[in-house]
Amino acid sequence: QVQLVESGGGSVQAGGSLRLSCAASKETRDTYCMGWFRQAPGKEREGVAALDTDGSTAYADSVKGRFTISRDNAKNTLYLQMNSLKPEDTAMYYCAAADVCLATRAVSYILVVESDFGYWGQGTQVTVSS
Repeated sequence: QVQLVESGGGSVQAGGSLRLSCAASKETRDTYCMGWFRQAPGKEREGVAALDTDGSTAYADSVKGRFTISRDNAKNTLYLQMNSLKPEDTAMYYCAAADVCLATRAVSYILVVESDFGYWGQGTQVTVSS
């Protein structure tokens, strides 16, 4: 198992940037597919980005070109760089890990599939004001 702790959330004006971090309790590069999800009030949780063990990535259409998922293997840390933030990006953001991203691979890395992910952090709040 792996424990995940997110940080880096906060309040920012539209057009601004934030970088979320997710510290893992163990090395994840060769073992876990990693992902970011978000849930806005009154809405279902949605996949934002995923990063597989081979470096393949998937992004939600709503964040493509604005968000970048990456990892620092030496620090066992996953990042989500969020640029050009919009009020509709306001949500609780969750880091997640999967033993394997079978479903994500099956859709050719177009979708971030929640059913892949079995390990979750507690979340960090992102609020974007207009």
